[in-house]
Amino acid sequence: MYLEHFGLERPPFKITPDTSMFYQGSKRGAALEALIYAIRSGEGIIKVVGEVGSGKTMLCRMLEVRLSNIVDIVYIANPNLSPDNILHVVAHELDLNVKTSESKLDVMQKLQDYLLRKHANNRQVVVFVEEAQSMPVDTLEEIRLLSNLETDQHKLLQMVLFGQPELDDKLARPQIRQLKERITHSFHLDPFPPEDTLDYLNFRLRAVGYRGPSIFNQRTANAVEKYSSGLSRRINIIADKALMATFSDGSHEVKTSHVASAAKDSDFFKAINFSPVIMAICAIITLLLAVWFGSMLPGWISADDSAVAHEQARTNMLAMNSDVAALSAAMTTSSGRITRDRHSVHADSAPGLLAQRLLETERWLVEVDDSHFSIQLFMTQISDAQAVEDFLRNPPDLLDFQKIFVYYTMIGGSRMYSVLYSDFDSRKTARSILQSLPAEMKAAQPFLRRVSALKKDLESSS
Repeated sequence: MYLEHFGLERPPFKITPDTSMFYQGSKRGAALEALIYAIRSGEGIIKVVGEVGSGKTMLCRMLEVRLSNIVDIVYIANPNLSPDNILHVVAHELDLNVKTSESKLDVMQKLQDYLLRKHANNRQVVVFVEEAQSMPVDTLEEIRLLSNLETDQHKLLQMVLFGQPELDDKLARPQIRQLKERITHSFHLDPFPPEDTLDYLNFRLRAVGYRGPSIFNQRTANAVEKYSSGLSRRINIIADKALMATFSDGSHEVKTSHVASAAKDSDFFKAINFSPVIMAICAIITLLLAVWFGSMLPGWISADDSAVAHEQARTNMLAMNSDVAALSAAMTTSSGRITRDRHSVHADSAPGLLAQRLLETERWLVEVDDSHFSIQLFMTQISDAQAVEDFLRNPPDLLDFQKIFVYYTMIGGSRMYSVLYSDFDSRKTARSILQSLPAEMKAAQPFLRRVSALKKDLESSS
């Protein structure tokens, strides 16, 4: 729904792993390279541990992509297998002609013959086990026995266990200490810190075609990190809903209120829970402060004095409320003038044609219906005013100069000029014109803007 609003080609924050949007920051790229090295070395069992939603499945998918030329992968998504079933499942995934009635010994022999043929052809076979923390201890032990399949110099079957932190607890049990001794490489996926969260959000947006100023800033990224605990799946869910909230507001910059609303809607919003001990300590401190302040007073205040003080406070509050109301009314009355004055200053300091279009755009936005649409051709820093002026002096032939609008706005702390084209009373008409723009103009990633959103941009920059 919000794709057109932000000029996106496809959703940026889907929770289904998409290898074209693999983020290499926050040590994910380094972990991928290390995993590839560990698998290609063909030694021992590999373990990858991370919280739910930390990106383990994405690493699985990336390994499949990167190793497809040299490795055959057996993917076990359901770890609740008995020791007798694990062999048959592996054989079935490798398309071996194995019947369920065959004994474990027969299946093991067929599996070894297959692996020897693969080894002769310089192909590795790797078993990926997801949610390994849920695998029964006896089945984990069976996996250790599978890792015994080898030649004189090489392992025939490589194992990679992907699991939550509970996997470490399970591997610490004495009865499977032999399996733990076979683990030669261990990786832990840490949550994203705030700075990487901002980089991740921007990376995903740019990956799906966004070309404008940053939609998220460090403050909103910090909020996303706080509510998501730095877990990539939660980040995606919150960011997706925050973009929807931003779109609903007709804005192009996510605010912390949008993030908080998205987190609450996703059930990631947790109220602060003060423990009884902390509350008791606060109560004691409050009591001590009250006693101390009381000892500093010259004497007890009489009931009459208290009544006088209360009435005086009430009078002051009413006067203050009256002043605030008057100030609010004055600001409301002059808000349009303030906005116009601010944009007039930019018009006065801009080159000739740019100044003219800034004032024309101001008049147009006063008259145009909020439900109309315009095409945002491009945005540029205010320091690039001459580039906008050059565009206005030599616009493409298919554009009507009188329908080119320019306005000044603030986005993510950056002062920008937004260059628009025309006024359309329907999205369909605006889209048809957008699609007919020449390739050189489409290179700037133009997209549709609702007039109501343009007006809010002006309000937020005034």
